[in-house]
Amino acid sequence: MSTTGEQPGKGTYTCDNCGESVTLDDHDDTLPPCPRCHETEYTP
Repeated sequence: MSTTGEQPGKGTYTCDNCGESVTLDDHDDTLPPCPRCHETEYTP
C-alpha cells in the first residue's frame, strides 16, 4: 500500500476507496490525494 506524499516509483496506482487510477511517470513523482474522492491510500 502507498499513501499520499510518498514517492513509490513509476507506475499506476489505484485508489483503495473509489478505484480511480493515478499514473506516476517519474520515480521522483509524489502521489497526490485521489483526484476523484480525495482519499490517500493506493494499491499498486
